[in-house]
Amino acid sequence: MTTALPLPQAKRAALLLALASAIGGSAGPIAIGTGGLVGAALLPHDQMALATVPVSAFILGPALASIPAAMTMRRIGRRNGFMIGTAFGAVGAAIVTAGIMSDGFWLYCLGMVFLGAAGAFAQQYRFAAADASPPDFRPRAISWVMAGGVVTGVVGPQLAIHAQPLIPGVPLAGPFLALVALFALTAIVLSRLNVPPPPPVVQGATGRPLLSFLRKPKFLIALLAAVSSYALMSLVMTATPLAMIEHHHSHADAQTGIQWHVIAMFGPSFFTGSLIARFGKPGIAAAGLLLIAASATVALLGTSLWHFWIALILLGVGWNFGFIASTAMVAELYRPEEAFRVQAMNEFILFSIVAIASFSSGGILVASGWTVVNLLVYPVVAISVVLIVAQAIIDRNTPAQTATA
Repeated sequence: MTTALPLPQAKRAALLLALASAIGGSAGPIAIGTGGLVGAALLPHDQMALATVPVSAFILGPALASIPAAMTMRRIGRRNGFMIGTAFGAVGAAIVTAGIMSDGFWLYCLGMVFLGAAGAFAQQYRFAAADASPPDFRPRAISWVMAGGVVTGVVGPQLAIHAQPLIPGVPLAGPFLALVALFALTAIVLSRLNVPPPPPVVQGATGRPLLSFLRKPKFLIALLAAVSSYALMSLVMTATPLAMIEHHHSHADAQTGIQWHVIAMFGPSFFTGSLIARFGKPGIAAAGLLLIAASATVALLGTSLWHFWIALILLGVGWNFGFIASTAMVAELYRPEEAFRVQAMNEFILFSIVAIASFSSGGILVASGWTVVNLLVYPVVAISVVLIVAQAIIDRNTPAQTATA
C-alpha cells in the first residue's frame, strides 16, 4: 500500500513536479495558441471547419493515453512512467515539425496526438503530488504542481515568437523543434523525483470495482465538476483565436490573449489550495464554474480586443478553481491500492469529453458563430453548480464518514 511521504519530502516532490510542469508544459500553450492558426495555414479555404482539428488531436492524445499511462506507472512507478511521457513529447514535437515543414496537415495532426499523449503522463503529476502528501497538504500539493503552469504561460508564447528563426523559411515549425530540447530538460528534472512506489500488484487486491465508483454520487459530481470546467474551457479557448481573427484582430493579439489565458489558468494555483482549505472543495469548484459563466457573459457583450482578453482571463481562473478543487474531490474518494485504476478511469472520461468539446468548437464557430459557442456554457454551468451545491448540503447533514469508505 502506498504511504504518504513526510511533509518535507512531499514538498520537495511537489516542487520538482511543478518544475517539470513548468518546462515541459510549454507544449500546451504552443499547441493550443498556434494549433488552429497552423491548421488554417495548411488547409484550403473551403476546409476551414477543420482548422481546430490539430488542437483537438492534441487533446485527444491524453484521452487515448490516459489508461496506458496510468497502468504503465502502476507497473514501473511514477518516475519511470513520467520519463516515458517526456519521450512521447519529444517524438511528437519532431513529427509536428516534420508535418509543418512538408505542408502535411494530417502528419501535423499525428504529431499533435503524440504531444497530447505526453500530456497524459504530465496530467498525472498532480495525482503523484497528492498521493505522496499527507492529507492536509494534498490540496496545496496539487496547487503547487499546477502553479508551474504560470511559467509555461510565459515561456510557451515567447517560444512561439522567438524560436521561429530556428528553421529558416518555416517559422511556425521552429517552436516545436525547440520543444524537443525542453522535453529533454524535463526528463533531467524528473530523474531527481522521489515518490512512494506503487503498491505491489497482488491478484485480488486491487480494491473495489470501478463500476462501484460510477454508482457513487460524490464521485460522479466530482468528475462532472472536472469535466465541465475542462470541457467548457477547451470549447471556448479553442475557438477564441479563430474568432479573434474573424473579428479583425491580429495573430499577435490572439497569441497575447492565449498567453494571459494560460497565466490565468495557473497563476491562481499559488493560493487556490488555501482557498480550498478555507471555503471547501465544493465551494471553490462551484465558484470556478461561475467564473467560466462570467467569461461567456463578457464575450457576449462585445468583440473588442479587451472583451476577448478579459473573457480569456476569467475563463482561465475559472478553470483553475474548478479543476483543482474537483481533482482534490476525486483524490479523497479512493484507497491507495485503487489509485491508479480510478485515476486512469477519471482521466479517460475527462479527456474523451474534452476532446469532443475541442473538436466541436471549430464546427460550431463556423456553422453558428461566436455567440452560440458562449451560450452553450450556461446550461452546463447551471446543472453542474446545482448538483455540487446539493451534494454539499447532503454532506453537511450526513454524519461524518471516512472519505474512502
